[in-house]
This record gives sequence, C-alpha cells and structure tokens, in this order.
Amino acid sequence: MALSTERLGLYNPDKPMENRLTDLGPRHFWQYFPPIIQKNYGKWKYHEILEPGILVHVSETGDEVFTIRCGGCRFMTVEHVREICEIADKHCDGYVRFTTRNNIEFMVDSKDKMEALKKDLMSRKHVSGSYKFPIGGTGAGVTNIVHTQGYLHCHTPATDASSMVKAVLDDLFDYFQGMTLPAQVRISMACCLNMCGAVHCSDIALLGYHRKPPVVDHEVLDAVCEIPLVIAACPTGAISPSKTEDGKKTVKIKEERCMFCGNCYTMCMAVPLSDKEGDCVTIMAGGKVSNRIHPPKFSKVVVPALPNNFPRFPEVCDAVKKIVEAYAADAKKYERIGDWAERIGWEKFFEKCGLPFSEHLIDDYRLAYDTYRTSTQFKYTDAAWEVSKAAGGID
Repeated sequence: MALSTERLGLYNPDKPMENRLTDLGPRHFWQYFPPIIQKNYGKWKYHEILEPGILVHVSETGDEVFTIRCGGCRFMTVEHVREICEIADKHCDGYVRFTTRNNIEFMVDSKDKMEALKKDLMSRKHVSGSYKFPIGGTGAGVTNIVHTQGYLHCHTPATDASSMVKAVLDDLFDYFQGMTLPAQVRISMACCLNMCGAVHCSDIALLGYHRKPPVVDHEVLDAVCEIPLVIAACPTGAISPSKTEDGKKTVKIKEERCMFCGNCYTMCMAVPLSDKEGDCVTIMAGGKVSNRIHPPKFSKVVVPALPNNFPRFPEVCDAVKKIVEAYAADAKKYERIGDWAERIGWEKFFEKCGLPFSEHLIDDYRLAYDTYRTSTQFKYTDAAWEVSKAAGGID
C-alpha cells in the first residue's frame, strides 16, 4: 500500500512520462520523430504531392520536409531490412517510417537531399531487374495492398497472400507509379474469411474463401485435442460432442451451420479446413473508410468464386484489372469505386467491368437496405444479361 501511494505521488498528469517507473507498453512516439518534425510539431501549414511518391510538408516556420514513399513488402528478409536501415542512415539521419499499408517513407529536410535520395533508391534493383524500392503509392493511384499471412505463416488460409499481391501489383504497377486514376484506389487481401486484411471496406478486396466444412479425423481427435475447447471455439454452434462406433470421444459438425471460419482448426489440428478443390478467391468492390463526398461503405461481392491458381492467379488479376480500367475510363474526378458504381447503378457496373451477374451477388444481410437496392428488384441491362448468360450465371 505504501508503494502504491508513493507511485501515485510521483505521477504528474501534466507530464505523464515524467518519473515513469515501468517499461511496459509502447515507448513514447516523440522520441522517434526526426528533429525537424519535433521542431515543427503542430505548425504545419500545408502539404502537396510534387510527383508520384514524393511529398513536401511546409511549416509556419518556413521549414520543409520532403518525403519519398516506396512500396514495401509484407514480409521482409533481414538483408532487406538492413538495406532500409542503411539508406536511412545515409540520407535521413537514421530515421524511417512505415505507413499502415506497408509503404516505406524516407524523410529529408531539403530538396537537394531529396534528389540524392531519389537517385539512390532508383538505382537499387533486384537481380531480375525490378526495383527494390519502387517510388509511388500517393494521390489518385493504387498504393500498396494490405494483406494477411497466407501460406507462409497462417494456419487457416484458403489461398496465398504474398504471391497473389505480387501478381496483382505487377499488373497494376503503372497505377502505383502514377496518379492517373479519378481518385485513390485501396486494395486489400485476406487469405480467409476471418479477414485480418480489412477487406470489408476497401475499393477492391480479395478474399480467400473456404467452401467446405472441416474434415474430422476421428481416429486421433481425442488424443491430440481438448474437445470442450473445439466445441467452444465455434461461433455458430455447429460443433457438438459425439462418439465413434468403437466408443472413442470425438465431435460432429452440423454442416448447414458451418461458416468455414477455421476457429475449430485453431484449437485442434484434427479438424483441418483447407481443401484443394473447394477453396477459391472471392472479389469484392465498392468499400471505403473515408467520409469524403459520401459516408464510409462496405465492400460488396462482385465475383463470387475464382480458381485458386497458385502462384500467379491469372483469373484474379484479370478481374481486378477489368474493374480498375473500367473505373479509370468512366468515373468522375474524386469518385471512389463505390461512389462511381452507385452513381451509374450496379447493373452498369457489372456491364462496364465485363463481369457476370447472378442473383447470388445481391447482398442478403441487414445493411443491404442501403447498398444495392431498397427493394428486391434488379434490372439487367442487355450487355450484363449476355455476359451473365455466357458465364453460366443465368439459366
């Protein structure tokens, strides 16, 4: 009690970091700011994009900070991280930052330093000839894809993340290095339905999707798993206790309740979910977090199931490119993909993107009242009808 009183006496609410007695929790952000950012904290007048991937922030004091944004990868080798640190030491006094979309940002305090840094970054290439630090991802273009672990680390993926993101961004690289779109396009990717990748609110979202319930290995389940944990892990109550014919304890799955989330496999390796034939890739579109022009929107399914063709996913890349190019050609300036789709009508969206439409794509959850329609009617355009018939979406 005396110790607690002593600690309370040391705490100053006006200076919460003063006399801090513990190293638990995150370090204070201030110590990671470059000196020029500390000096001008709260004094910035404006910022502008000088060219794709290069920004300048101007302060009331007249100071300028030039930022070069480079595409980063979700998984980095130690050598790559060391090279990033080497660049930061050489040009930026040891400071570097990452954006929430895995971009790398190097900051310098003069235009001359920025030009030298830019030249250095552009000179660094992989053996294959591609840029190690491609500059871009700002303004009305495509920035880095936020994605999940995929086959590399996750235990319940329906598809791979890193290879799909690489393949998609290879096709969209010109949009990453340019600002030729009507507005920014945010793409995200999640390798399973648990959606660690924020696919519920992105302009274009890629989702690995399981379509079959877990397979129960009755022979070993009781030996390697705690059955109550397996049952409790299911969010829909699809799992219940059971016994095999020879009396072994096991579980059974009510298939119509299963939503293929993989929570049970998290608790027990004897109920694997991955399936080569059943797993597929779903594409959603029209979501956003921004409040600009219109409120935030949820993404909507526009392609229900594409083949899981690892590692280059040609069908996924083709569908994403169709959406981006149709949007680039038809949307008004500052319109996000969802704003554009709602303005022209979702019927026209499917037609212009060359995507087949079926009744399975209409939202069937509560928020559908504010998405596709406020009624059950959906008007097929002639072109959308023909595309859907050719794809087998309509009998």
